[in-house]
Order: sequence, then C-alpha cells, then structure tokens
Amino acid sequence: MTTSLLRGAAGLGTLLLSVALAITIGPADIGVTDVWSVVAGHLGGDAHGLTPIRDGIVWNLRLPRTLLAAVCGAGLAVCGAVMQSLLRNPLADPFVLGVSSGASTGAVAVVVLGVGGGALSVSGGAFAGAVCSFAAMLLLSHTLGGTTDRVVLSGVAAMQLFSALTSFIVVTSADAETTRGVLFWLLGSLGGAGWNDVWICSAVLVLALAVCLGHAGTLDAFAFGQDTASTLGVDTTRARLVLLCATALLTAALVAAAGAIGFVGLVLPHAARALVGPGHRRLLPAAALGGAVFLVWIDTVARTVIEPQEVPVGVMTSLVGVPAFVLVLYRTRRSRR
Repeated sequence: MTTSLLRGAAGLGTLLLSVALAITIGPADIGVTDVWSVVAGHLGGDAHGLTPIRDGIVWNLRLPRTLLAAVCGAGLAVCGAVMQSLLRNPLADPFVLGVSSGASTGAVAVVVLGVGGGALSVSGGAFAGAVCSFAAMLLLSHTLGGTTDRVVLSGVAAMQLFSALTSFIVVTSADAETTRGVLFWLLGSLGGAGWNDVWICSAVLVLALAVCLGHAGTLDAFAFGQDTASTLGVDTTRARLVLLCATALLTAALVAAAGAIGFVGLVLPHAARALVGPGHRRLLPAAALGGAVFLVWIDTVARTVIEPQEVPVGVMTSLVGVPAFVLVLYRTRRSRR
C-alpha cells in the first residue's frame, strides 16, 4: 500500500510539474512563478502585478489547452486499458468501437453541411455523431450475437461506414479552405481549447474512471476470458455493456473537444502494465497519470516545433506511437509462440 501511495504521489507530482513547465514554453517569456501567480490571482490570491497580456496568455490560452491535453491523455489511456482487457486484445484502443469515425462525421456535417442551423457547435455535432456510431455498433453486435469478436467486427464496420460518410461529405460539399480546417481537426488539435471543454471533459473523465474502477475486479476476471469470468459469478453481458458505454461516452467527449488523437490509448496502457502490473485498481490510475503527462508534452512539442505554425497533435502522437505499436506487435507475436 505504501509503495502504491508513493507511486501515486510521484505520478501526480510529475503531472503538476509537467503542466506548470509546459505552460512556460512558447514565444512569450513566462516563468513557472508567473504561472503560479496567475492561478493564485484567479483563485482569489495575489497576482503580483502581472500585466493583462501575460495573464491572458496563461489563463485564457495556455492553461486550458494544457489541462485539456492532460484530461484527454488520461481519458484515452484509461479507455485503452479497459478495452484491451474487455476484448482480450492487446492492440485494442478507444477508437475500436468506431466512436472516433462517428464524431468526425458529426463534426464535418456541422461545418460543411450546416447541420443544426447554427445552433449546434462542432463539438456538439461530433458528440452526436459519436453517439450515433456507438448505437449502430451496439445494434449490429447484438444482432450478430454480442460476443467479443462480434463487438470488434461491428466496431470496424461502423468505423468504415462513418469514415466513408465523412469522406463523401468533404469531397462533394466542401471548398478548399473548409477542407483544410476540417482536416486539421480530424488529425487532432487542442488549439481551440477553452475552459468549457476542460470542465466537461474532466467531469466525464471522473465519472467514467469511477465506473471503471468500480468494475476493476470484473476487468481482472475478463482478462482470463469471458467463460472464466462467468464461472467467477460475473454478469458478463451487463458488465460489458456498462464498460463499453462508459468508455464510449468518454471517448466521444474527448474526440468532440480535441478531434481524433490516436495511439495514446494503445501504447500507454502497456507502459502502465510494465510499471504497476495487470491489476486494474493500480493499472487504471497509473494509465491515467501516464497518459496525461505524455499528451501534455506531446502537445507542447506540437505547438512549438515549427513556430509560429503548429503540428496537429494527432500527427505527433502517431509519429511516437507507430514505433511503440510495432514493439507491441513484436512482443505479442513472441508471447504466442
């Protein structure tokens, strides 16, 4: 227990330090003390006479973006850990259910086709599309029998369907400028992060993490197979539905806020397992902290590596994630020999 607490405290401290340092990196000359001063000022403390420009850079631009990166990294890593155990597939990630593709279709429908008549934001359209995609996956998997393999295949089918719809809408209806903006969002971007996004995604993350931690023992049982879990008294149908809904809701909220950010949910759970083992009571918090720290620094690199332009954060996670993905494939192959 003491070791777990020390690891948790170290992980939380690393996350807080990473957030503070990441905010200082950029064209404006801002130090860690300035960051703490701005935060203290907005929480009722003394802001030490910082200029409104510096205050705005920290509080309105960099802080919500960095916090949203941490929330998205944590949420995607948690979803990945749950999906890999639930589906007994080390290569599963949060987008295996087709949620990301549905969110992309919803966002594109709002931007290009004007769905919602201006009353629906891009994030709202993305969330609606994600829910539709997940509902289609559930309906198809239930029709096919509801087994683990059928869930994966249904997710792949939904992903392909909504990806095709997205491409069709862009090709037939979007002009060059709109296409560029849509493509940037589809690749994952935290550039438009605001405090509303942070609060909504944080609330959904806390809710989903609580549900998943409440089913930690069930996830441990699922790791040995659905039949084994049933013999241990687990209601596998209900548990799988609850966990799928929790991860889909969290993924939908994150994709709606930041676009499709790949490989975080695939790679980070494996790194967390290497550190704390397969038990989900330790694995899920470790994956959340690791994913948060990882995406904070990846986003920092994405927004500064080619200043004044920025690289979509999904591109940076793919550049880092592909070698790790190959390593996971190699280790999976060796373990099956």
